[in-house]
Amino acid sequence: MRSTLRSTQPARPSLPVRALVPAVGAAALLLASALPAGAPVRAVPDVTAAGSYSVVTFRVPNESDTAATTSLQVALPTGTPFTHVAVEPVPGWTATVQEGPLPEPVEVSGTTITQAPLSVTWTAEPGTAGIAVGQFQEFDLQVGPLPAQGTRVVLPAVQTYADGEVADWSQVADEGAAEPDSPAPEFTTTTAAAGDGHGTHASTAAGEDATAVAAAAPSGTSGASGADGTARALGAAGLVLGAAALVLALLRRRGPAAR
Repeated sequence: MRSTLRSTQPARPSLPVRALVPAVGAAALLLASALPAGAPVRAVPDVTAAGSYSVVTFRVPNESDTAATTSLQVALPTGTPFTHVAVEPVPGWTATVQEGPLPEPVEVSGTTITQAPLSVTWTAEPGTAGIAVGQFQEFDLQVGPLPAQGTRVVLPAVQTYADGEVADWSQVADEGAAEPDSPAPEFTTTTAAAGDGHGTHASTAAGEDATAVAAAAPSGTSGASGADGTARALGAAGLVLGAAALVLALLRRRGPAAR
């Protein structure tokens, strides 16, 4: 009769498994912390001075592993609306600026306006790749005039993928708080420039250059005329002196002959 022996000690695998649980958890945590955070849509203005006209670049990364980005919609401010909005053409994309009534009238640069551009939508044209996996795209928008110094210009964006997934970049953090998971693109205006920001500096500089050129031209001309006059006077004096020297020479020759 065969007897079955049973060990009174626990099976060996159980100890290593229990010991590995914390190690596996720690490794998972380490791996999660090493993974890159999602890259949000950013708004990068070339100018932030109040009253100026700025080109705002929207930097749009594709965060999907399988689908291309096919659309980006950006909402424009209604409390501090822009009276001027223009898009830069992007090959393979169609841009549409939607205008409409404001929630309430707003005074901009001394003028009360009741409607303004409300949103801009970029859509990938049929047959184009959009923003492919692992790529990003930049969209430029010229807006103005910018509101008063210290104004947060918030530009919520909606990013749509070819598979129907939507990324809503519209969360706004309180001042000094950490950035939220899906932050809205934004920037803050700074001190107004010396001009109105709409080519004032360029036109002023051009005017100053033109004035300088105009001022330099007469002085240069009069200087040239003066130099020419001086040269002529010196030449005439030289002729007179030469003639006098010739007369003296003739008189000296005649002197001995007369004696």
